[in-house]
Amino acid sequence: MKKILIVDDEQDIVESLKFVLEGCNYSCYCAYNGEDGLKLAREIVPDLIILDVMMPRINGYKISRLLKFDKKYQNIPILMITARSQEEDKLIGEETGANEYITKPFDLDEVLSVVQKYLASEEEI
Repeated sequence: MKKILIVDDEQDIVESLKFVLEGCNYSCYCAYNGEDGLKLAREIVPDLIILDVMMPRINGYKISRLLKFDKKYQNIPILMITARSQEEDKLIGEETGANEYITKPFDLDEVLSVVQKYLASEEEI
């Protein structure tokens, strides 16, 4: 079963993502701040990370950068989810290694199809 780490400080977002993803047979791990998210990512080495940008302690950009510049974690797809929709925010997300950039409010089906796109291509290898 594929492991997905959801890191967001908004509990309702985490819960709704978790509900939809677990309904599709993904195993979900959750963290509500950047520090816990980074620690959990290093512990469980997930197959994919859904990451909020603006969070307490460590922001999503920093987590993405820390993981993408570490050989052990650099191949984990990171989907950044954020309320910040400016083009420059998107560029920062790409520079820090995010694979996708999804703006809030988002459609759960859209997030699910992006997740499936990344995890399906991994299974074919």
